[in-house]
Amino acid sequence: MTSRIVSLVEPGSDFPAWIAEGPDGRPLGTAFLRAPASARTGELRITVHPAERRSGVGTRLLNEAKSAGTARGLTALLGDAVAEGSEGDAFCVAAGLRRVLALTYTRLDLSSWSGVPEPERGGYRLIHWEGTVPDELAETFARSRKAMDDMPMDDAAWEPDVWDVPRLHRIADAVAKRGEILLTTAAIGADSEIAGFTEVVVAGDGTGDGQHYGTGVLPEHRGRGLARWMKAQQITHVRGRFPELAGLLADTADSNTAMRRVNDALGYAPTHRSLLYQADL
Repeated sequence: MTSRIVSLVEPGSDFPAWIAEGPDGRPLGTAFLRAPASARTGELRITVHPAERRSGVGTRLLNEAKSAGTARGLTALLGDAVAEGSEGDAFCVAAGLRRVLALTYTRLDLSSWSGVPEPERGGYRLIHWEGTVPDELAETFARSRKAMDDMPMDDAAWEPDVWDVPRLHRIADAVAKRGEILLTTAAIGADSEIAGFTEVVVAGDGTGDGQHYGTGVLPEHRGRGLARWMKAQQITHVRGRFPELAGLLADTADSNTAMRRVNDALGYAPTHRSLLYQADL
C-alpha cells in the first residue's frame, strides 16, 4: 500500500509530528518527535495501526523523523520502550536501530505486603506531600532533582532534564489534569536541604496499581540506606492513604543494581522486560 506522510505541525516546531495516510486518506500511523532547541537527542514515538504493520508505514515515518533530526543537528533519536519479543521489538531490529537499554518491570502486591522494618536514618527526617511541592520546599526540591542525572542509562544518548520550580509545577499540574494524584516522599538533611526523594502516581479513585515515577538520592548522601527507607515509608503511607490500591509498579534499568536490590528487598516481583532502541544520526 502506498502511503503519504503529512506534517501535523508548523515547520521549525520543537515537537514535530507526522501522520501516514493511505490513498483513501485513512490514517495508518503517526510519529511524534520531542526535540527542544537545546537538545542533542530527540525522543521519538512511532505508532502504526495493527492492520497496517509490516507494510513499510513505520519505516517511512522513521525515515521522516531521522531526516528532521539530522536537519536539526541532533545526534540520535531515542525511542519509547518496547516489550521484549513484541512487534515493536521486531520492528526496531529490522529497521537497524541499536539496542541501548534493557528495563525490568516489577510489581509489589499490596494485599500481601506486611511491611519491612526500616529504622530511621540519623540526621535525616522524612516528609510526604501530595501534588505540587510546598512553597517552602520548592527550591531545594528542584535542586535535588539532580539526583537522577547519573542514573544508569547504558548506551542510551539520554540527556538529563533541567529542573526549576516552574517545571515542578507543570509536571504536578499535568498529573492532576489527568485525574491522578502525585505523591512524593523526601528525605531532608540536617541542613534543611532535600537529600533524596521518591515519587508515585495513583489513580484519582485510589484503585488499581500505582506507578513509581522516580527515586533519587544526591551523591553526597548515598550509601546510608535513604532510598530503601524512603520507599518503605512511602509504601506504608500510600497504603494507608489508599486502602483499595492493589499494587505498585516500577521499571528499573537492568544495570541499576542498587535500585534493583532495594526493590527486591521490599518485595517487588518481576513481571516483564522492555528494551530501548536508538537511531544514531
